[in-house]
Amino acid sequence: MSRTPARLAAALLLAAASGGALAQAATLPLPPDPPPPAAAPMQRQSGMVVIERGNDERVVVRSYEPDSVVGEYRIDFDAMDANGDGVIDRREAAANPTLEAEFRAVDENGDGHLDRAELSGWIR
Repeated sequence: MSRTPARLAAALLLAAASGGALAQAATLPLPPDPPPPAAAPMQRQSGMVVIERGNDERVVVRSYEPDSVVGEYRIDFDAMDANGDGVIDRREAAANPTLEAEFRAVDENGDGHLDRAELSGWIR
């Protein structure tokens, strides 16, 4: 007699668990089809690192060049240097929203001014 209540409880748990899983599986939508290879943009791989871990596990990290650049990353240094002192300060950089946003990253020596060397990749 003690076996019957245990079997009944196990059967009820199994029925509840499987019934919920079936209902959930029936309501999930199918994932969208992946885009065809021709529609995916081609990007050039710019780097790769393989990290060896325990148990013959490897982690591969790849970097790719961006397929587009957003913002104005070309400036006319002489036109932006309003006071003609040979550097661009934050006030002058405000004329170009992209340069204003990137000012700290471009100001390599942290002096609050951008010289021609720091802006070498930006100058037309």
